[in-house]
Amino acid sequence: MGVEPRNDWAMLAASALEWWDAAGVDMLVDDEVRDWRAEPSSPLPAPATVAAVAPAQLPDTLDAFVAWRLSDAAPEHAWGTPMIAPEGAVASDLMIVVDQPEDGAMAGGAAGRLLDAMLAAIGRTRSDVYLAALAHATPPAGRIAPDDEARLAELARHHIALTGARRVLILTDQASRAILGTSRAPLRGRLHGINHGERNFDAVASVHPRFLLRQPAHKAAAWKDLLLLTGEMRQ
Repeated sequence: MGVEPRNDWAMLAASALEWWDAAGVDMLVDDEVRDWRAEPSSPLPAPATVAAVAPAQLPDTLDAFVAWRLSDAAPEHAWGTPMIAPEGAVASDLMIVVDQPEDGAMAGGAAGRLLDAMLAAIGRTRSDVYLAALAHATPPAGRIAPDDEARLAELARHHIALTGARRVLILTDQASRAILGTSRAPLRGRLHGINHGERNFDAVASVHPRFLLRQPAHKAAAWKDLLLLTGEMRQ
């Protein structure tokens, strides 16, 4: 399931403080008491709960499914690029889904370091979340082709249903379309219910760290997504 990363706690703490500062966070709490479960004052129209039937003939345990996803039978095998395994804690209450691997990891390079800072800011590390992707290999063209999205979406929903996650953080428009049925923008600011077979869980749609590296002004909005995600976690 991947190698547990070594954490430099001083570096992670400094990185988390830098993340908070860039996101405009200058206090531990709001000026006023908030009910995190309250509906927004002017809520966006809620999309229909996403429902899907588990694909036939797929492994029905997480270990077996991940082994299948990394095998020659996986759709990405034909791409001819390295297959990357999910990483982190398979029993975590929080799952993060990206669109595709980056720099030889589920989230590597500068984007991976920013993801670590974001997790540190909410008291998490990669070792206590479950990090997976819509595609388990990097597409030759650098982006998942539309013809591949439907099948990979089906597999991603099955993957999520096999985990113990209570909440799912979905990063990128492509992953949002696959799992929630629409792009990220109209979904921001609220939880979205997902039903798959006998599993029900909530999802938050946000942006990938690589987007924040290009557009740091969006860090404040991404911070709000993280607060929404963690509002009722571990209760």
